[in-house]
Amino acid sequence: MMRWLLLFAFLCVAGFARAAPAVHDFDWFDEARERPVPVRLYWPEAGDKPVPLVVFSHGIGGSRRGYSYLGEHFASQGIASLHLQHVGSDRSLWRGNPFSLVGRLQNAAQAREALERVSDLSFALDQMLAHVEFGARVDRSRIAAAGHSYGANTAMLAAGALVERDGRKVSLRDARIKAAVLLSAPPFYGAPDPGAILRAVTLPTLHVTATEDVIHIPGFYSPARDRVAVYESIGSPFKALAVFEGGSHSIFTNRRGTGGDELNPKVKAATRELALAFLRQVFDGAGEALERWPQTYAPLLARWVSPNR
Repeated sequence: MMRWLLLFAFLCVAGFARAAPAVHDFDWFDEARERPVPVRLYWPEAGDKPVPLVVFSHGIGGSRRGYSYLGEHFASQGIASLHLQHVGSDRSLWRGNPFSLVGRLQNAAQAREALERVSDLSFALDQMLAHVEFGARVDRSRIAAAGHSYGANTAMLAAGALVERDGRKVSLRDARIKAAVLLSAPPFYGAPDPGAILRAVTLPTLHVTATEDVIHIPGFYSPARDRVAVYESIGSPFKALAVFEGGSHSIFTNRRGTGGDELNPKVKAATRELALAFLRQVFDGAGEALERWPQTYAPLLARWVSPNR
């Protein structure tokens, strides 16, 4: 017993044992829009050091509890992760009369909700930076937006993608966002030229998808190639693309088994390592992990495009 206690103590001192990140739920309310913005914060054990921050937006029908495999991993590596819940397109869509589900999904995908989501993100960031306990500890020069599916659209809008209002293009960019991690990003509905919307995104972007990343919900269909088209249309001079072989659109959520019982956990592990390596490159200029990543996960990949290629 004493030998095992000494070994555990050695690992702690050597830095191999990490404390679990603290998890905090906040039920914020935007009075200007009369809209709740629930969030979950994964906070690292970082001492007095400034902490980078990722603001994460869920896909349609999700919640602040989703994508925990990313939030926990980021926090375990010293990066705070703030997961939003968008009340107009969250898990409440699945409740109620099943015969009206199609209508609820279609309403949640309208332009009004898409714009409200971006306001949710900026409002939550306001609240986070003003928070009495955590605000002063966030490194304002190292903030990224991230999201999956509909949430990737939200992140792209906050990163500078343009929207059309009254016949003119308008930017909803939040200047505090310095990078974007985009999982399964769909095209913007009704936009025939994605470049006209996405060329305005010039900050560093990471795009992650799979060869079977097909979106098929009532009223909306998007084949896997759309995810690559978004990558190709983004105006960033520093962007990377990872395409996993097989998978599914929901493999990047917390759902287990989707995309294959064996493949699912492997893709999640590879995705969290890639996202972390990308953020290290962007935030700290530490590119070694990003350079190694495609070799480490080559058996899972159908395609990899490094930044600046």
